Amino acid sequence: MGKCLERAKKIRRTSQRPDRGFGVVLEGQITRVLPVAMNVSTSVHRILRNCVLFTCAFLGFVVPGAAGGESYIAVEAFTGKILLELDADQKRPVASLTKIAAAMVVLDWAKLSRTSMAEMAIVPQEALRLGGSNPMGLIPGDRISLREAMYSMLLGSDNVSAVTLAEYAGRSIQTRSGGASPQMAFVTEMNNLSRSLGMKRTRFVNPHGMDTAQAQGSSTARDMARLAIYAMRDPGFQFYVKQTERTISSFRINGKRSFKVTNTHALVGKGNVNGIKSGGTALAGPCAATSSEKKPIVTKLPTGSTQLMGRRLVIITLGSPDRWGITQSLINQGWGAYEMWRQQGSPVQEARELLRVPVPK
Repeated sequence: MGKCLERAKKIRRTSQRPDRGFGVVLEGQITRVLPVAMNVSTSVHRILRNCVLFTCAFLGFVVPGAAGGESYIAVEAFTGKILLELDADQKRPVASLTKIAAAMVVLDWAKLSRTSMAEMAIVPQEALRLGGSNPMGLIPGDRISLREAMYSMLLGSDNVSAVTLAEYAGRSIQTRSGGASPQMAFVTEMNNLSRSLGMKRTRFVNPHGMDTAQAQGSSTARDMARLAIYAMRDPGFQFYVKQTERTISSFRINGKRSFKVTNTHALVGKGNVNGIKSGGTALAGPCAATSSEKKPIVTKLPTGSTQLMGRRLVIITLGSPDRWGITQSLINQGWGAYEMWRQQGSPVQEARELLRVPVPK
C-alpha cells in the first residue's frame, strides 16, 4: 500500500479537482477500510481503489455485492429450460468460478494429448507472488500430480494448484499454438473454450480468478451456466466436484506431505447437490456454481423400450451476500418450476427460454 499512496500523493499535487471517494465493507472483517468521502482526484481515486481491492483480495477478504447487486440463473441442464433469472447478463467478476474453465481446459487437453493425470508437475516460482487460497501450503519446487492438483483447485479453491496446472498444460499448448508464456497460452485456451460454448460476454485473464491490479476477468450468470452445464457433462469433472473432502498428497525434498482438503462449496453432499464450485473476491463478492441432480425420468416407448431423461438443475449466483441461502431457495423454486413446466407439456414460446450449450469441436 505504501507505494500506492506515494503515487497518489504525486498525482494529487498536479490535480486539485475534487472527486468522491469510496468505502469498502468487508464480510465478517473490518467495518470500513477507507472513508466514504475523500477529496482526491480521479487518478488518485482509481489508484487507491485498485490498491485496496487488491490488498483485500490478497488477504482473502470478500466484499459482499462488490460488483453492485447480485445476479443469478437457474437452468435445467438436459432440456436447457431457463427457470429463474435475475440480471443474468450483467458482466461482473466471477472469482474462483474461473477455475471451472481452467479444469475443463486441463481435462480436455489431457484427453487430446493422452496425458495421464498421474503425471507430476512442479510448483512454479509464481507461487511466491500469489495470495489467496493455498490450503496445501505449496511452495515453488514442490511436486504434485495433475490429479491431486485438480482436487486441491476444485475442492479447496487452491490458487497455487491452478497456476501449477496452467503452467504444466500451458507448456504443451504453447508448443502447438504459441503464446507469450505457458500460462498465457493456457488462458487463451480458456477463452477459446468460452467462445465455443457461446459465452459471448466472458473474458478470462488468469487461471484462478483472483483480482489483480493489472486486469480483471468478467463473465455473466448466463455465460457461467453454459460453462457449468458443459463441465457437468464430463464424468471426470463430476467425480472431482462431488467430493465433500479428499486426502491428497504432494512431495517436497524431505518427503511426502499429506493434506485433507475440504470442499468449499457448503451445499455439496446435502440433498441432491453434487457440485460444483464456490468463489469470492473483493471485486466479485460471494459466488457459487451449483448442481442439483435427481434420478432420471423413465418413459416406456410404444416400441417396448425405455427412455431415460436426465434431470439436473444448474444454478449460478454471483455477488450474493447470502449465496447459500439464495442457492438453496433457487434449488427449491427451480425444481418446482421445472415439474410444473413438464406437467404443462414442456411448452416453449420463444427461443430465449432455452439455454443451448453446443458441443465444442
